Amino acid sequence: MTKSTPLKNSNRKKPARRSKLSGAEIETLFARLEEQMPEPRGELNYINPYTLLVAVVLSAQATDVGVNKATGPLFALADTPQKMLALGEERLREAIKTIGLYRNKAKNVIALSEQLLRDHGGEVPAQRAALEKLPGVGRKTANVVLNIAFAQPTIAVDTHIFRICNRTGLVPGKDPLEVEDGLERVVPARYRLHAHHWLILHGRYVCKARKPDCPACVISDICKFKGKTVSG
Repeated sequence: MTKSTPLKNSNRKKPARRSKLSGAEIETLFARLEEQMPEPRGELNYINPYTLLVAVVLSAQATDVGVNKATGPLFALADTPQKMLALGEERLREAIKTIGLYRNKAKNVIALSEQLLRDHGGEVPAQRAALEKLPGVGRKTANVVLNIAFAQPTIAVDTHIFRICNRTGLVPGKDPLEVEDGLERVVPARYRLHAHHWLILHGRYVCKARKPDCPACVISDICKFKGKTVSG
């Protein structure tokens, strides 16, 4: 996940605000993103659902590139909860010390590995409630795991999606949960599985925080952002 200031979240559902885009514009927006990226993929490297879970936990307030540099050697040693516990917290800390907040993250990875073995037979559960009971796992992390590992049409609202949804007018919202609720309402069913990947990647490489690359944007004519940049 991209390094950024964490967004506050809430477990309380709020009424979604109305999109500033028409139904036809929303359909066009996702159709163009799909045409540009037919098979979008997350940029965290993983081997199985367990390593995906660990990678996403480690990615909080860190870059995917930085996480991948650490997890390559780590997952070669420990790609299951059993192997991670055998590795131990001290060696895990050493393996991920280049990642921000590595001490606390190491504790969470060891604790969630223990909990997976104790409560789930060492398997990553495919249910949100069970995932959110794991140490270090919040709603966003659970959504990523459910979407990528289990092909569930969840939408993980990170800073990129939050920014894009407010900037474009797709789903204005005051917090990630409000935006997630709005996206669940307006994203056409056929685009739901890949929606969060399209939006994250578009935010990471085109609709960037400081200076969006509007001339290169395939949805600039649909976007309601008043501060669009121009070429040159």
